[in-house]
Amino acid sequence: MNADVEKRVGQNVRSLREAKGFTQEQLATRLQLRGCDMTRSAVAKIEVGQRHLYPDEIILIKEILNVNYEDILK
Repeated sequence: MNADVEKRVGQNVRSLREAKGFTQEQLATRLQLRGCDMTRSAVAKIEVGQRHLYPDEIILIKEILNVNYEDILK
């Protein structure tokens, strides 16, 4: 992905996370409980576009936040 896309996707993740009332730590913990090795720092980097998301992470974030793929990737 290019930097603009990563920033946009990261902003979407942040907005969706905040809309659900989750902190970065809470999202990271829920990802860890589902077998994804994600730290709060990694969530922060995703949200500012410094780290890309892997497909399995997108799937889990979609499920945890109860959103559509379009909401994350738009």
